[in-house]
Amino acid sequence: MGVVPRAGWKKPESERRLSDLVSVGLLAAVFPPALVDEVIAEAGRTEQRNRSLPARVVAYFAVGMALHSEGSYEDVLALLSDGLGWVAGEEPVKLPSKSAIFQARERLGAEPLRALFARVAGPLAEPGAPGAWLAGRRLVAIDGTCLDVADSAANDEWFGRPGVNKGERAAFPQARVVAVAECGSHAVFDVAVGAYTTPENTLAREVIDRLEPGMVVLADRGFCGFPLWSRAIATGADLLWRAMPNMKPRHLETLADGSWLAELRPSGSAGRTAEPLLIRVLDYEIDDGRPNDNAYRLFTTIVDPTEASAEELAYAYAQRWEIEAVFDELKVHQRGARAVLRSKSPELVLQEIYGHLCCHYAIRTLMWEAAGHAHVDPDRVSFVAALRIARRSITAARDFSPSGF
Repeated sequence: MGVVPRAGWKKPESERRLSDLVSVGLLAAVFPPALVDEVIAEAGRTEQRNRSLPARVVAYFAVGMALHSEGSYEDVLALLSDGLGWVAGEEPVKLPSKSAIFQARERLGAEPLRALFARVAGPLAEPGAPGAWLAGRRLVAIDGTCLDVADSAANDEWFGRPGVNKGERAAFPQARVVAVAECGSHAVFDVAVGAYTTPENTLAREVIDRLEPGMVVLADRGFCGFPLWSRAIATGADLLWRAMPNMKPRHLETLADGSWLAELRPSGSAGRTAEPLLIRVLDYEIDDGRPNDNAYRLFTTIVDPTEASAEELAYAYAQRWEIEAVFDELKVHQRGARAVLRSKSPELVLQEIYGHLCCHYAIRTLMWEAAGHAHVDPDRVSFVAALRIARRSITAARDFSPSGF
């Protein structure tokens, strides 16, 4: 992840040292400048004339805003400017006004950031990594969350907002995000972003269609209906989902480990003619001291108990909570507790969300490499510490001391 400036170019004069800047080396290594230029060109957002803020700089700025979510436009760009010039071997950009930064963000739009995330983000765990695999398949989890966005008329119309007591509406519009994350690394590698008014299960169809064979997908019961189940198994991925209480599969055979094979059909009249799906059902309880909701029923496509026993499946399903930890990292630590996304138009809200996702993926990449270098369980690496170090700026993964986490 080291950076070599262009021959003959001198480091710009500045009171700030490169080591004091935003972690430009990390961003440029995970999202190389050539790739940034490529996605900008594919989106048709390459600038037609020389500007004080080139599109590439604005793309990195969108990620830098997520890294320094409390900083002003001017402060974040000031942190980025010298470092980006050094990384690219170019003269640093001159610092424009807040209005010029806003206009540059509008010119760039959301598509280059969405494409950048889609091109780069992927699972990180190697085979055998702890907490990342079940029966030779990669453990991933799907879930949704909502983000408060700026209270503007445009955002309110596009995103909508939840209702509260007595017919009142929430203080802020909300964007809805459905994500797929790797359980072992916390790397978010696929998302669907939409309005709050779009139901979670509707938005989930987009990411479910991109699941792949070799995955075991964990999901809470809110996703476990016949339409999404049948859609997900069509991808070739294996599923391990908590069942809705009203789902009544037909018992076929009880297995030696206490799980049982069953047929699953859609509810209502459609179930009379639909081809049944073979599933395996696992029932168990968790004694966690709570009086209610401690009974679990799981449906899985792994029907052979020699591949994964009932006990192994129950332990694996507990990994679903890793995606809840991912949302905590994004919403509480990276963005800031109770913070509201600052963009006042839907297009820039989407740009800001993908900037946050790119930033989180870069930090998680850093953490995974640091854990591998130190030969420690990635769960022992602190996201908060990694975020703090990334904000402090380190320019090459090999320079990171895992003891700093």
